[in-house]
Amino acid sequence: MGAGDGEVAASKEKGGGGAERTSLDGVRDKNVMQLKKLNTALFPVRYNDKYYQDAIASKDFSKLAYYSDICVGAIACRLEKKEGGAVRVYIMTLGVLAPYRGLGIGTKLLNHVFDLSAKQNISEIYLHVQTNNDDAIAFYKKFGFEITQTIHNYYMNITPPDCYVLTKFIGQAATKK
Repeated sequence: MGAGDGEVAASKEKGGGGAERTSLDGVRDKNVMQLKKLNTALFPVRYNDKYYQDAIASKDFSKLAYYSDICVGAIACRLEKKEGGAVRVYIMTLGVLAPYRGLGIGTKLLNHVFDLSAKQNISEIYLHVQTNNDDAIAFYKKFGFEITQTIHNYYMNITPPDCYVLTKFIGQAATKK
């Protein structure tokens, strides 16, 4: 796992209108540069080639969000096999550019992953969040994620270096409006 995997730029959802003007598109070789540009704007770390290979390999689990045809956000996931063969989803990054936060775009991206996970009988989704990223922690808790672990010195070149592991176990009600 590279430095900064799981770093999150969460949106403060205010609701209202943005989700309808938002379309999602898969991350592929031909548009992966859009994801690279977004990550440069959103996160304090640089991601290695494996991150982008994992995002492409996860197929529908990684999406770019377009607002009126402008790429403004993304979710990038990795599928992981657990002992016993079950699959879980790791959210590597979820971010929306600041001017487009609060429009429901982050919610739409996250709900997409919830819906896809439920359809594929995947029961666990998890991610890492820097311990001082209160906006991201509140955002994920709103969707039923819980802090399940604290990892000290997870991040190498950012302060604080500690992170929380947030986990959601998918049950009957995976999505939140």
